[in-house]
Amino acid sequence: MQYEPTTPQQDGFSMPAEFSPHQGCILIWPERPGSWKNGAAAARKAFRSIIAAIAESETVYVAVNPHSRPSAERMLAGMANVRLLDLDSDDAWARDVAPTFVRRAADGAVRGVNWRFNAWGGEVDGLYAHWEKDDAFAGGLLDTLGFRGYNAAPFVMEGGAVHSDGEGTLLVTEACLLSAGRNPQLTKDEIAAALCRMLGAKKVLWLPRGIDGDETNEHVDNVCAFVRPGEVVLAWTDDPTDPQYACSQACLRYLEGETDARGRRIRVHKLPIPRVPVLVTQEDLEGYTFEDGEDVREAGERLAASYVNYYCANGAIVLPAFGGENAESDAQAAEILAGLFPERRVISVAAREILTGGGNIHCITQQIPEGAKL
Repeated sequence: MQYEPTTPQQDGFSMPAEFSPHQGCILIWPERPGSWKNGAAAARKAFRSIIAAIAESETVYVAVNPHSRPSAERMLAGMANVRLLDLDSDDAWARDVAPTFVRRAADGAVRGVNWRFNAWGGEVDGLYAHWEKDDAFAGGLLDTLGFRGYNAAPFVMEGGAVHSDGEGTLLVTEACLLSAGRNPQLTKDEIAAALCRMLGAKKVLWLPRGIDGDETNEHVDNVCAFVRPGEVVLAWTDDPTDPQYACSQACLRYLEGETDARGRRIRVHKLPIPRVPVLVTQEDLEGYTFEDGEDVREAGERLAASYVNYYCANGAIVLPAFGGENAESDAQAAEILAGLFPERRVISVAAREILTGGGNIHCITQQIPEGAKL
């Protein structure tokens, strides 16, 4: 991959908001046995439902490796607007290993930013011991799809660690981007400056926390997202005994005292987390095969369930649903987001099988903004 010698900011590129138009979306077909239990059988059904929902309004590119291609071909056969790409990876978290795309307003050109990826913390607290294929994925995808790109290395970042309002404001968490396993040699101000250079932004909003227990060191895409410039949804609980309560309260206090890059006060819409915690079961554990150096799960472990981890497609909000005791919470989240996105249809997808893998719908998707490759 030949990277540009300049930065996106120098070339007039910036990161669009996810709610702006897309030309497509990237996913990676799941396989890793330490993430996707029982041969990824149930996870692949969930992925298929998500792909189908997104493909109603934009092209979906699904990366496959040689072992998983037959499964993807069989399960995605006949689906319109779906294209398979032969690209290897260590796992299926496209949000974090695919490029973060930037766009130039002057001519609509789109390019990709390739961050350095180290499995969410490298040797400090990374989640698996080998991540070479994941780190190479963004460059390979840019080559495959014919996009020019920028190399942000050695700066460590993941796509789930940042949201953009499309007008110069970025949203991140201190818990993630100030973690010891990413860029410990840089100060907070230096990290913010690097983000602005690579994403064409003017201001970074630093939420103190994410979702309690989120093994990515609390990515912002699980706790808070822009729904339009100046407005966000924030994962919320009114239960003071819930570990998430203090995290959400701290984020609310911060947002209420801040303005965006254009001087607007931030309007916060509370999006309650599932009422009943989603836990790892003993049955779940029996389906995994963990490698040496890989983070393992435990029975009774609370998973970082959040409705903020939705994907904003051109025609739909693809929303995780957890079912069972949380059916009422699922319906409440769908109602709130339908009110915030009246121009889109809310499609709720059973997503527990993705959550037990370590993330959710936003984590397995990465949008490509509308524009030209040039």
